[in-house]
Amino acid sequence: MGHSPTGPSPSPPARFDDTFCDLLPRLYRRAVMLAGTRAWAEDAVHEAYLKLAARPQRFLDHPEPYAYAFAALLSVVRDTRRRERRQVLVDDVEAPGAVDASGRLGSIGPVVAAAWDGGVERRDAEMEAVRLLGRLSSRQAGVVILVDLDGYTIDQAARIMKVHRGTAARHRTRALEKLRSLLDGNAGDTTEENTGISGREPGHEA
Repeated sequence: MGHSPTGPSPSPPARFDDTFCDLLPRLYRRAVMLAGTRAWAEDAVHEAYLKLAARPQRFLDHPEPYAYAFAALLSVVRDTRRRERRQVLVDDVEAPGAVDASGRLGSIGPVVAAAWDGGVERRDAEMEAVRLLGRLSSRQAGVVILVDLDGYTIDQAARIMKVHRGTAARHRTRALEKLRSLLDGNAGDTTEENTGISGREPGHEA
């Protein structure tokens, strides 16, 4: 006789899918910020899922599954950016479309004012944040997301990104300087991965 398909606890594959699905809305939002477009973000999340699914127990045993999944997502985005950079130079990352009433991102395209029925200022700000983060290197965007949006400390962000604390602090300092420059309209292409940044060594954040 075969065993009943149901048991007292779900199997590791089922637990993996359940845990990953719980994180999907948050991961998609972060993927859009890192990738810049809905299509690319969906591909990145799918690739991160495949990477994690290859060793599901590591993901399940991690004390912070979101942090573990974010690290995988960031790795996918970095690898994709490298491939894209070898193929074609892109000056600007496309801005994502509007968020519909269900909370999902719409198709890429211009924002039509008449389509907004509330929360316009907040959504415009979110779209602008995506555009600005798209001008940073993937590591710079990653540390800004972890520290300034997700509330991790520099030390925690460094562990998630598997870099030294000083490296994470430098990425964040340069990212914030670039963002301020972009907001002032004076930014050139100074992302670390593209040019390598020289100059004074920024201090570490507290």
